[in-house]
Amino acid sequence: MRLKDRTAIITGAASGIGAATARLFVAEGARVTLVDRDAAGVTALAAELGGHARPFVAEVTDEAQARTCVEQCGTVDVLVTAAGISLGKPALDTSLTDWNTVQAVNVTGTFLWIRECLRPMTANGRGSIVTIASQLARAGGRGNAAYVTSKGAVVALTKSVALDYVDKGIRCNTVLPGATDTPLLRRSFGRQPDPDAARARSLARHPMGRFGDVRDIASAALYLASDESAFVTGVELPVDGGWLAG
Repeated sequence: MRLKDRTAIITGAASGIGAATARLFVAEGARVTLVDRDAAGVTALAAELGGHARPFVAEVTDEAQARTCVEQCGTVDVLVTAAGISLGKPALDTSLTDWNTVQAVNVTGTFLWIRECLRPMTANGRGSIVTIASQLARAGGRGNAAYVTSKGAVVALTKSVALDYVDKGIRCNTVLPGATDTPLLRRSFGRQPDPDAARARSLARHPMGRFGDVRDIASAALYLASDESAFVTGVELPVDGGWLAG
């Protein structure tokens, strides 16, 4: 098992990519702390995964909650920051409140959990951090100014952390998912005047002819978390069905 006896924290673990990653990590031998504001969701997932997972209900933007969670874990070998939100608005329709909300969850939330996990990781001289960004961070995208910007910031943060802590035995990499079949994606289509047309346009951007499955992204996170990627840090790993190649 690729994560046998490793301790992992996954934010945004109640659904979508976070939940799929938690299931895969436990199957690969990890002990996982499931972080999400959805108390029912993380509690149900922890029950499903048995003694290999525990829920921790928190807002990822809460500095004190992040610190408490990490302190309770003690050793942290792996962090995956899968928590994220999207409001789906172009710049003129984005209020300052909208902007700040997206940046707070997607950027500040990622930063806070990385910073807190760096404390035990640097003390132990090892660790793997996997952030979840988006192919839109590289390609750009319409009608989602705050989200696209936030994912670009996640990529930049990932590279900065990778370089700053490489000499401490810590690796930091990011996954760039294409459109992935999650509640977040389904909500984004639902906000459009013609959800079916929006779905068709998005699907057409993927040369492989399908949306990503959450397990596709979880498998990439597992590779980056495990020793299989021991010589990999600071990378952007597209898992996008060919979007960026098209």
